[in-house]
Formats: sequence, structure tokens, C-alpha cells
Amino acid sequence: MNRKLDQKMEPVFLTPSEQYTYISSSLVREIAAMKGDVSDFVNREVEAALRQRLG
Repeated sequence: MNRKLDQKMEPVFLTPSEQYTYISSSLVREIAAMKGDVSDFVNREVEAALRQRLG
């Protein structure tokens, strides 16, 4: 979109450090549903509840 608005503009995409990145609860649930490791995103109690709920 930026290039459409001004063709002289060069878009740059910067990714933040993981500690400053937002992760949605939907993504965490999806990872857990596929038996992925969510321990970096939630505390132990939440991880245990997710595992119990998802079977």
C-alpha cells in the first residue's frame, strides 16, 4: 500500500525481539492443539489447563 501511495517510498519491515512481540491466544491454542510446545508463551498452570482441555 505504501508503494501504491508513493512509488519512491521503500517499505522496511522490522521484527521486534521475542520479548516485545504480541502473540494471540488463538495462536497459542492452535499450537497446543497440534501438540506443540507453548511453554514459552504461557505459565505452567495455563499450559496444563490447555493440555487437559485439548486432551
